[in-house]
Amino acid sequence: MLQPKKTKYRRRQKGRMKGNAQRGNKIAFGSFGIKALESAWITGRQIEAARQAVTRYMKREGQIWIRIFPDKPITKKPAEVRMGKGKGAPEGFVAPVTPGRIIIEAEGVSLDVAKEALRLAAQKLPITTKFVVRHDYVEN
Repeated sequence: MLQPKKTKYRRRQKGRMKGNAQRGNKIAFGSFGIKALESAWITGRQIEAARQAVTRYMKREGQIWIRIFPDKPITKKPAEVRMGKGKGAPEGFVAPVTPGRIIIEAEGVSLDVAKEALRLAAQKLPITTKFVVRHDYVEN
């Protein structure tokens, strides 16, 4: 499961996810990708499930890039605990994703194989996504 080796601080504030992605919003490595259309926190487990779906469908041909990394610690208080007494213990890590962010990229397979593989990956994610193709892509 994806998570940082070490963090500077154990707990972090929630923050707000407003606006569109300012970085990571263009295809940089592959020819195909899936782009987020809404904001969400994506867990390491969801990213791993999407990665497995893509790899399995592509039969380990081509190459994939995961463009997000869960580095934000999420805390949770135990069930039935009264208010106060500080912040809860870290539960896991998430990657905050805003609209426009490229989540996964693929290369080295045909358009229809990539489209289906990334569709399967998108089903594993908790947000709506869109299949995108590099602007200078030419099918050979």
